[in-house]
Amino acid sequence: MITKELETTITKLSTRGKGILAADESVATITKRFAAIQVESTEETRRTYRELLITTPGIEEFIAGIILFEETLNQKTSDGIFFPEKLKQLGILPGIKVDKGLVLLENTDEEQVTQGLDGLTERLIAYKNKGACFAKWRAVYAINKKTPGRLAIKTNAEVLARYAAACQVNGIVPIVEPEVLIDGDHTIELCAQVSERVLHAVFNALYKHKVQLEYIVLKPSMVISGKTCPIKATTEQVAKSTIAILRRTVPAAVPTINFLSGGQSPEEATANLNAMNTLAAHQPWNISFSYARALQDPPMKIWHGDKKNTQAAQKIFYQRTKLNSLASLGDYNATMEKEMSFA
Repeated sequence: MITKELETTITKLSTRGKGILAADESVATITKRFAAIQVESTEETRRTYRELLITTPGIEEFIAGIILFEETLNQKTSDGIFFPEKLKQLGILPGIKVDKGLVLLENTDEEQVTQGLDGLTERLIAYKNKGACFAKWRAVYAINKKTPGRLAIKTNAEVLARYAAACQVNGIVPIVEPEVLIDGDHTIELCAQVSERVLHAVFNALYKHKVQLEYIVLKPSMVISGKTCPIKATTEQVAKSTIAILRRTVPAAVPTINFLSGGQSPEEATANLNAMNTLAAHQPWNISFSYARALQDPPMKIWHGDKKNTQAAQKIFYQRTKLNSLASLGDYNATMEKEMSFA
Protein backbone atom coordinates (compact mmCIF):
# COMPACT_ATOMS: atom_id res chain seq x y z
CA MET A 1 0.00 0.00 0.00
CA ILE A 2 2.77 2.44 1.00
CA THR A 3 4.77 1.63 -2.13
CA LYS A 4 1.72 2.25 -4.30
CA GLU A 5 1.19 5.65 -2.68
CA LEU A 6 4.82 6.60 -3.26
CA GLU A 7 4.67 5.39 -6.85
CA THR A 8 1.54 7.42 -7.60
CA THR A 9 3.04 10.59 -6.13
CA ILE A 10 6.46 10.33 -7.75
CA THR A 11 4.92 9.58 -11.14
CA LYS A 12 3.05 12.88 -11.01
CA LEU A 13 5.96 14.88 -9.62
CA SER A 14 8.31 13.63 -12.33
CA THR A 15 5.97 14.39 -15.24
CA ARG A 16 7.99 15.73 -18.18
CA GLY A 17 7.41 19.42 -18.75
CA LYS A 18 6.19 20.08 -15.22
CA GLY A 19 7.96 21.40 -12.15
CA ILE A 20 7.37 22.14 -8.48
CA LEU A 21 6.62 25.55 -6.98
CA ALA A 22 8.27 26.22 -3.63
CA ALA A 23 5.78 28.39 -1.72
CA ASP A 24 6.96 27.21 1.68
CA GLU A 25 8.59 30.36 3.04
CA SER A 26 8.49 30.60 6.81
CA VAL A 27 6.67 33.55 8.38
CA ALA A 28 10.04 35.25 8.99
CA THR A 29 11.17 34.80 5.38
CA ILE A 30 7.96 35.95 3.71
CA THR A 31 7.82 38.90 6.11
CA LYS A 32 11.21 40.04 4.74
CA ARG A 33 9.99 39.65 1.16
CA PHE A 34 6.80 41.55 1.89
CA ALA A 35 8.83 44.31 3.56
CA ALA A 36 10.78 44.75 0.31
CA ILE A 37 7.50 45.63 -1.46
CA GLN A 38 6.15 47.55 1.56
CA VAL A 39 3.38 45.09 2.39
CA GLU A 40 2.54 44.27 6.00
CA SER A 41 2.92 40.57 6.77
CA THR A 42 -0.21 39.29 8.49
CA GLU A 43 -1.88 35.90 8.37
CA GLU A 44 -4.45 37.34 5.96
CA THR A 45 -1.96 39.03 3.59
CA ARG A 46 0.06 35.82 3.46
CA ARG A 47 -3.10 33.82 2.77
CA THR A 48 -4.20 36.26 0.06
CA TYR A 49 -0.84 36.18 -1.67
CA ARG A 50 -0.63 32.39 -1.66
CA GLU A 51 -4.20 32.12 -2.91
CA LEU A 52 -3.13 34.37 -5.81
CA LEU A 53 -0.45 31.82 -6.74
CA ILE A 54 -2.51 28.70 -6.18
CA THR A 55 -5.55 29.92 -8.13
CA THR A 56 -3.67 31.28 -11.14
CA PRO A 57 -5.63 29.89 -14.11
CA GLY A 58 -3.78 27.25 -16.12
CA ILE A 59 -0.70 26.65 -13.94
CA GLU A 60 -1.64 22.98 -13.64
CA GLU A 61 -0.27 22.68 -17.19
CA PHE A 62 3.21 23.41 -15.88
CA ILE A 63 3.19 22.75 -12.11
CA ALA A 64 2.96 19.20 -10.74
CA GLY A 65 3.22 20.07 -7.06
CA ILE A 66 3.38 23.01 -4.67
CA ILE A 67 5.34 22.94 -1.41
CA LEU A 68 3.37 24.68 1.34
CA PHE A 69 4.31 26.05 4.74
CA GLU A 70 2.48 24.67 7.79
CA GLU A 71 0.40 27.86 8.14
CA THR A 72 -0.71 27.63 4.50
CA LEU A 73 -1.62 23.95 4.84
CA ASN A 74 -4.30 25.01 7.32
CA GLN A 75 -5.63 27.99 5.37
CA LYS A 76 -8.57 28.23 2.97
CA THR A 77 -9.34 29.96 -0.30
CA SER A 78 -11.80 32.87 -0.32
CA ASP A 79 -14.61 30.43 -1.10
CA GLY A 80 -13.81 28.27 1.92
CA ILE A 81 -11.80 25.38 0.42
CA PHE A 82 -8.64 24.24 2.22
CA PHE A 83 -5.60 24.93 0.05
CA PRO A 84 -4.52 21.24 -0.22
CA GLU A 85 -8.02 20.28 -1.35
CA LYS A 86 -8.08 23.12 -3.88
CA LEU A 87 -4.76 22.00 -5.33
CA LYS A 88 -5.96 18.42 -5.69
CA GLN A 89 -9.07 19.66 -7.49
CA LEU A 90 -6.71 21.34 -9.96
CA GLY A 91 -4.60 18.20 -10.39
CA ILE A 92 -1.67 19.67 -8.44
CA LEU A 93 -0.14 17.74 -5.53
CA PRO A 94 0.20 19.53 -2.18
CA GLY A 95 3.49 19.16 -0.33
CA ILE A 96 4.78 20.44 3.00
CA LYS A 97 8.06 21.79 4.38
CA VAL A 98 8.82 19.73 7.47
CA ASP A 99 12.22 20.90 8.70
CA LYS A 100 12.42 23.37 11.58
CA GLY A 101 15.19 25.58 10.27
CA LEU A 102 18.91 25.88 10.85
CA VAL A 103 20.95 25.77 14.05
CA LEU A 104 24.66 26.07 14.72
CA LEU A 105 26.60 22.82 14.43
CA GLU A 106 29.00 22.70 17.37
CA ASN A 107 32.74 22.32 16.78
CA THR A 108 32.57 23.65 13.23
CA ASP A 109 33.50 26.96 11.64
CA GLU A 110 30.02 28.43 12.30
CA GLU A 111 28.40 25.86 10.02
CA GLN A 112 24.76 24.87 10.32
CA VAL A 113 22.66 21.75 10.54
CA THR A 114 18.91 21.47 9.98
CA GLN A 115 16.71 20.62 12.96
CA GLY A 116 13.30 18.99 13.14
CA LEU A 117 13.77 15.23 13.46
CA ASP A 118 12.17 15.19 16.92
CA GLY A 119 8.48 14.48 16.50
CA LEU A 120 8.83 14.20 12.72
CA THR A 121 6.84 10.98 12.36
CA GLU A 122 3.88 12.40 14.28
CA ARG A 123 3.95 15.58 12.19
CA LEU A 124 4.14 13.61 8.93
CA ILE A 125 1.06 11.63 9.90
CA ALA A 126 -0.81 14.85 10.73
CA TYR A 127 0.28 16.54 7.49
CA LYS A 128 -0.74 13.51 5.47
CA ASN A 129 -4.18 13.57 7.06
CA LYS A 130 -4.47 17.18 5.89
CA GLY A 131 -3.67 16.20 2.31
CA ALA A 132 0.13 16.43 1.95
CA CYS A 133 1.55 13.90 -0.51
CA PHE A 134 5.21 14.89 -0.39
CA ALA A 135 7.58 16.77 1.92
CA LYS A 136 10.71 18.91 1.81
CA TRP A 137 13.79 19.18 4.00
CA ARG A 138 16.61 21.63 3.27
CA ALA A 139 20.25 21.42 4.30
CA VAL A 140 22.68 24.25 3.54
CA TYR A 141 26.41 24.36 2.82
CA ALA A 142 28.34 27.63 2.70
CA ILE A 143 31.52 27.86 0.65
CA ASN A 144 34.58 29.71 1.93
CA LYS A 145 38.23 28.88 2.60
CA LYS A 146 37.30 26.58 5.51
CA THR A 147 33.81 25.35 4.69
CA PRO A 148 31.99 23.14 4.19
CA GLY A 149 33.93 20.87 6.52
CA ARG A 150 33.69 17.09 6.70
CA LEU A 151 31.63 17.15 9.90
CA ALA A 152 28.97 19.46 8.43
CA ILE A 153 28.77 17.46 5.21
CA LYS A 154 28.43 14.15 7.04
CA THR A 155 25.96 15.42 9.68
CA ASN A 156 23.63 17.07 7.18
CA ALA A 157 23.70 13.99 4.95
CA GLU A 158 22.74 11.81 7.91
CA VAL A 159 19.86 14.09 8.87
CA LEU A 160 18.57 14.26 5.27
CA ALA A 161 18.61 10.47 5.07
CA ARG A 162 16.77 10.01 8.38
CA TYR A 163 14.11 12.47 7.24
CA ALA A 164 13.74 10.73 3.87
CA ALA A 165 13.39 7.33 5.49
CA ALA A 166 10.70 8.62 7.87
CA CYS A 167 8.77 10.10 4.95
CA GLN A 168 8.76 6.91 2.90
CA VAL A 169 7.70 4.75 5.82
CA ASN A 170 4.64 7.00 6.10
CA GLY A 171 3.79 7.00 2.38
CA ILE A 172 5.16 10.48 1.70
CA VAL A 173 7.66 11.21 -1.08
CA PRO A 174 10.65 13.17 0.28
CA ILE A 175 12.28 16.07 -1.51
CA VAL A 176 15.95 15.86 -0.57
CA GLU A 177 17.42 19.37 -0.77
CA PRO A 178 21.18 19.80 -0.25
CA GLU A 179 21.70 23.50 -1.06
CA VAL A 180 25.22 24.65 -1.78
CA LEU A 181 24.84 28.38 -1.24
CA ILE A 182 25.55 30.87 -4.02
CA ASP A 183 26.76 33.49 -1.53
CA GLY A 184 30.47 34.25 -1.76
CA ASP A 185 33.21 34.85 -4.31
CA HIS A 186 33.96 31.20 -5.09
CA THR A 187 34.60 30.02 -8.63
CA ILE A 188 32.44 27.52 -10.49
CA GLU A 189 35.32 25.03 -10.19
CA LEU A 190 35.24 25.24 -6.38
CA CYS A 191 31.45 24.95 -6.41
CA ALA A 192 31.80 21.76 -8.49
CA GLN A 193 34.24 20.25 -5.98
CA VAL A 194 31.98 21.04 -3.03
CA SER A 195 28.82 19.85 -4.82
CA GLU A 196 30.46 16.52 -5.64
CA ARG A 197 31.49 15.95 -2.02
CA VAL A 198 28.04 16.92 -0.74
CA LEU A 199 26.10 14.70 -3.16
CA HIS A 200 28.40 11.71 -2.55
CA ALA A 201 27.77 12.02 1.18
CA VAL A 202 24.01 12.41 0.74
CA PHE A 203 23.61 9.30 -1.42
CA ASN A 204 25.91 7.33 0.87
CA ALA A 205 23.63 8.19 3.80
CA LEU A 206 20.45 7.47 1.81
CA TYR A 207 21.84 4.02 1.00
CA LYS A 208 22.73 3.31 4.64
CA HIS A 209 19.23 4.27 5.77
CA LYS A 210 17.63 2.07 3.08
CA VAL A 211 15.84 4.95 1.37
CA GLN A 212 14.29 3.83 -1.92
CA LEU A 213 15.80 6.14 -4.52
CA GLU A 214 12.95 5.44 -6.94
CA TYR A 215 10.67 7.43 -4.63
CA ILE A 216 12.62 10.62 -3.93
CA VAL A 217 12.94 14.03 -5.57
CA LEU A 218 16.47 15.42 -5.54
CA LYS A 219 16.49 19.23 -5.22
CA PRO A 220 20.10 20.36 -5.57
CA SER A 221 21.79 23.64 -6.40
CA MET A 222 23.18 24.22 -9.84
CA VAL A 223 26.97 24.24 -10.07
CA ILE A 224 27.56 27.96 -10.45
CA SER A 225 30.04 30.68 -9.51
CA GLY A 226 29.44 32.68 -6.33
CA LYS A 227 27.48 35.92 -6.47
CA THR A 228 30.57 38.08 -5.95
CA CYS A 229 32.98 35.99 -8.00
CA PRO A 230 34.84 38.32 -10.41
CA ILE A 231 34.52 35.69 -13.16
CA LYS A 232 30.86 34.91 -13.77
CA ALA A 233 30.22 31.43 -15.19
CA THR A 234 28.41 31.30 -18.52
CA THR A 235 25.16 29.41 -19.07
CA GLU A 236 27.08 26.75 -21.01
CA GLN A 237 29.62 26.35 -18.19
CA VAL A 238 26.86 26.01 -15.59
CA ALA A 239 25.10 23.35 -17.66
CA LYS A 240 28.25 21.34 -18.40
CA SER A 241 29.58 21.49 -14.85
CA THR A 242 26.25 20.62 -13.26
CA ILE A 243 25.58 17.66 -15.53
CA ALA A 244 29.13 16.38 -15.01
CA ILE A 245 28.69 16.37 -11.22
CA LEU A 246 25.25 14.76 -11.44
CA ARG A 247 26.64 11.97 -13.63
CA ARG A 248 29.33 11.25 -11.05
CA THR A 249 27.08 11.24 -8.01
CA VAL A 250 23.37 10.65 -8.71
CA PRO A 251 22.22 7.06 -9.35
CA ALA A 252 19.99 6.38 -12.34
CA ALA A 253 17.28 5.12 -9.96
CA VAL A 254 16.44 8.72 -9.00
CA PRO A 255 13.47 9.65 -11.20
CA THR A 256 13.62 13.43 -11.13
CA ILE A 257 16.04 16.23 -10.30
CA ASN A 258 14.25 19.52 -9.60
CA PHE A 259 16.72 22.35 -9.16
CA LEU A 260 16.40 25.21 -6.70
CA SER A 261 17.06 28.68 -8.10
CA GLY A 262 19.19 29.71 -5.13
CA GLY A 263 19.39 33.44 -5.69
CA GLN A 264 19.62 33.46 -9.47
CA SER A 265 17.48 35.92 -11.40
CA PRO A 266 14.33 34.45 -12.99
CA GLU A 267 15.92 34.71 -16.43
CA GLU A 268 19.20 33.08 -15.36
CA ALA A 269 17.46 30.17 -13.63
CA THR A 270 15.34 29.52 -16.73
CA ALA A 271 18.25 29.79 -19.18
CA ASN A 272 20.48 27.49 -17.10
CA LEU A 273 17.73 24.88 -16.79
CA ASN A 274 17.16 24.97 -20.52
CA ALA A 275 20.88 24.60 -21.24
CA MET A 276 21.03 21.48 -19.08
CA ASN A 277 18.12 19.90 -20.89
CA THR A 278 19.61 20.78 -24.26
CA LEU A 279 22.92 19.27 -23.20
CA ALA A 280 21.44 16.32 -21.32
CA ALA A 281 18.67 15.10 -23.58
CA HIS A 282 19.45 11.44 -22.86
CA GLN A 283 20.11 11.44 -19.13
CA PRO A 284 18.43 8.84 -16.85
CA TRP A 285 16.60 11.45 -14.78
CA ASN A 286 13.95 14.02 -15.53
CA ILE A 287 15.59 17.46 -15.13
CA SER A 288 13.19 20.18 -14.01
CA PHE A 289 12.66 22.99 -11.49
CA SER A 290 11.49 23.60 -7.95
CA TYR A 291 11.84 27.36 -7.78
CA ALA A 292 10.68 29.87 -5.19
CA ARG A 293 11.95 33.38 -5.89
CA ALA A 294 12.66 32.72 -9.58
CA LEU A 295 8.92 32.13 -10.02
CA GLN A 296 7.53 34.39 -7.31
CA ASP A 297 9.53 37.62 -7.48
CA PRO A 298 7.88 38.97 -10.67
CA PRO A 299 4.26 38.40 -9.53
CA MET A 300 4.99 39.59 -5.98
CA LYS A 301 6.36 42.91 -7.23
CA ILE A 302 3.32 43.45 -9.47
CA TRP A 303 0.81 42.40 -6.78
CA HIS A 304 2.26 44.81 -4.20
CA GLY A 305 -0.45 43.87 -1.73
CA ASP A 306 -3.20 45.39 -3.86
CA LYS A 307 -6.16 43.23 -4.87
CA LYS A 308 -6.54 45.27 -8.06
CA ASN A 309 -3.21 43.87 -9.26
CA THR A 310 -4.17 40.21 -8.82
CA GLN A 311 -4.92 39.49 -12.47
CA ALA A 312 -1.70 41.14 -13.72
CA ALA A 313 0.34 39.29 -11.10
CA GLN A 314 -1.24 35.97 -12.05
CA LYS A 315 -0.51 36.65 -15.71
CA ILE A 316 3.22 37.05 -15.15
CA PHE A 317 3.27 34.08 -12.77
CA TYR A 318 1.59 31.92 -15.42
CA GLN A 319 4.10 33.08 -18.02
CA ARG A 320 7.12 32.36 -15.82
CA THR A 321 5.84 28.85 -15.07
CA LYS A 322 5.33 28.31 -18.80
CA LEU A 323 8.85 29.48 -19.65
CA ASN A 324 10.33 27.10 -17.08
CA SER A 325 8.18 24.28 -18.37
CA LEU A 326 9.65 24.91 -21.81
CA ALA A 327 13.14 25.02 -20.28
CA SER A 328 12.56 21.63 -18.63
CA LEU A 329 12.03 20.26 -22.14
CA GLY A 330 14.95 22.13 -23.68
CA ASP A 331 12.53 24.25 -25.75
CA TYR A 332 13.14 27.66 -24.19
CA ASN A 333 14.81 30.55 -26.00
CA ALA A 334 15.85 33.85 -24.44
CA THR A 335 13.93 35.73 -27.13
CA MET A 336 10.73 34.42 -25.52
CA GLU A 337 11.34 36.81 -22.63
CA LYS A 338 10.78 39.78 -24.94
CA GLU A 339 8.02 38.15 -26.96
CA MET A 340 5.83 37.58 -23.92
CA SER A 341 3.97 40.48 -22.39
CA PHE A 342 4.59 40.92 -18.67
CA ALA A 343 2.48 44.03 -18.32
